[in-house]
Amino acid sequence: MLGWTLVMWAAIVVLAVSHRRRVETWMLRTATGIVLLGVIGQIGHMLEHVAQAGYWIMNPYAPAWMTPWGTGLANGFGVVDPTKPSLGMEILHFVGNMLFLAGIVGVMQLTRRVTYRSTARKCATMGVWMQGIHGVEHLVLMLSVWLGAPTAIGLSTWFGLIDPGVALSTHRIWWHFLANVLGSAIFGLALYHLWREHPRIAASFDTPTPAPARSLAPAT
Repeated sequence: MLGWTLVMWAAIVVLAVSHRRRVETWMLRTATGIVLLGVIGQIGHMLEHVAQAGYWIMNPYAPAWMTPWGTGLANGFGVVDPTKPSLGMEILHFVGNMLFLAGIVGVMQLTRRVTYRSTARKCATMGVWMQGIHGVEHLVLMLSVWLGAPTAIGLSTWFGLIDPGVALSTHRIWWHFLANVLGSAIFGLALYHLWREHPRIAASFDTPTPAPARSLAPAT
């Protein structure tokens, strides 16, 4: 998952640099691939939050729960520092949000060359801001645990003021669930308008056809 996310961001950097040069068709395919990977990743990410919220509805006073695949990924990330039990989970959520953000940035790359007022680009801009703030929240949560704070510090924990227990887990579960619902809705709108605008977007990546060379033969 980490490798998947790093590849997406590396591709975004390559596209950002390449857009300053002559347009080529591989740019369209690369940006499209980033968006598709973002869609796949966010489906899995959103399902995890839906499962957590569903479990809370059935067991509101039970400890916070993660799906088996989420727990497995968190345990894998947690090997960086086994002395901090919640670090793996914080890294997992940070990486998941960076993957989601990369998918939205992919829409920005697809619409970078359009010359009209693109609704897809407008939605993607909104999504980048929203998901960017969400990503910063997860970065702060992750770093606070990594640096030794007794509990994660961020907006979703009231900066560590909520004591560990049912109140904290309830607040975090629903805070991040609603943030992902909102982010996914914005991403979905961007994808819908991307589909509607795709002929014009594809045309913006067309390689200009060289003009035919003029004949230098003298007139008779």
